[in-house]
Amino acid sequence: MTAVAGAAQAQSSVTVYGILDAGYVGSNTTLNSSAVTGGDKKNQVSQFGTSAEQTSRLGFKGTEDLGNGKSAFFTAEFQLYPTDQTLSGNSNTGLLNRQTFVGLKQNGIGQFAIGTQYTPIHNAVGATDPGQQNNIAGNVIYTASTGPSATTNGDPSSQQSSTNGIAYTVRTANTLTASTDTFAGFKLNGMYTMNNSNATVLSSSSGGNTNANGWGLGLDYTWKKLFITANAQQLKQSNTVATNSSNQAYGYNLNGLAYVSGWNAWQQAGGTAVLGTAGTTGATSGAVLAAPLNVQDNQAYIGATYDFGILKAYANWVSRKASDASNTGLYVKRQAEQIGVRSFITPTVEGWASAGLGRYTAAGAGNPTANFSGWQLGSNYWLSKRTNLYAIYGYASTSNSAISTLNSTGGSSTATLSSNISNYAVGIRHTF
Repeated sequence: MTAVAGAAQAQSSVTVYGILDAGYVGSNTTLNSSAVTGGDKKNQVSQFGTSAEQTSRLGFKGTEDLGNGKSAFFTAEFQLYPTDQTLSGNSNTGLLNRQTFVGLKQNGIGQFAIGTQYTPIHNAVGATDPGQQNNIAGNVIYTASTGPSATTNGDPSSQQSSTNGIAYTVRTANTLTASTDTFAGFKLNGMYTMNNSNATVLSSSSGGNTNANGWGLGLDYTWKKLFITANAQQLKQSNTVATNSSNQAYGYNLNGLAYVSGWNAWQQAGGTAVLGTAGTTGATSGAVLAAPLNVQDNQAYIGATYDFGILKAYANWVSRKASDASNTGLYVKRQAEQIGVRSFITPTVEGWASAGLGRYTAAGAGNPTANFSGWQLGSNYWLSKRTNLYAIYGYASTSNSAISTLNSTGGSSTATLSSNISNYAVGIRHTF
């Protein structure tokens, strides 16, 4: 019996892993709006915060050898807020699920998994981002900032400033993913997400189907020191009860998500992480709804790296267009490009730099557009393979733009907006 138990233990394994990131975080934010009395609104944040270089997390993953090159695997990963009383943050009611899935793998062919998972674009950005998806402002591809709160300056964009789903959708629930092994340098990745239901409403409305579905494809190519990845994903959320008319208020917040009367860009299939909505009588950006309605969200990403030995060079391009599925003439679009480098200056000191620019475009009342730019500098001092000190500085700005909104009488008004944010942090990161 002891011999059998030992053999079974050798065929399966479970690993506990995680990241703890904490340190000093600061930011200076300026919002200039013609709709704000008194002109510029400024805010400064100075605090001991978390997750500036990498989001803190706790995870469990395991594999079981099924024989003949087959194996089963799982991952369950949750976000950590080291400075909050509640494990996944005081604003969450329980553990915040970053990703949880189970799947099967066949050596020489590939694997598949089902659950809440990262999208192909998010995985591709992780492999080609010079800042390695840190949470400081200045990266126009993986957009994030640490420090500004949901009430910063009364800025409707500030709630989104601490998230990173503006340029693309990070994860989806109810998702099947599949990936091949690498053949002649090529690897194919795919995703299909589905959450469909049928609702009958016994009222004046007709009821109908509520569908959250989408797909994604990615192709990676590796040749010597060159790596290239190209990805596209389309997500759609629809409800036959809610439709839009042709006179919707149209705009976007300063971080790029639309606040448009009647619809909003989604974050998760069937989930609740929906940002950037608006009321029927005026902009109320920053609200969070239970589910988006009638949105077609098309996203694309191309990235490349080349390792010169003394440094690695990066190039990125991302595009996202979220349209009203009932009226494709109403949409908001964000497009950005970025270049960067990363290198070990000494065996223990690592540095990186990036710079990028882009443009917001919206079709609707006023057809608002705006340009934006950002840059970032960062450095790691490695104390060991698992522990490092870091210092990061980033700056992002959005140009003057005109945004039209509906007022209480049904008429429209126009306001000009511009913003900039400088964001910085020093801290310690430990992985286990």
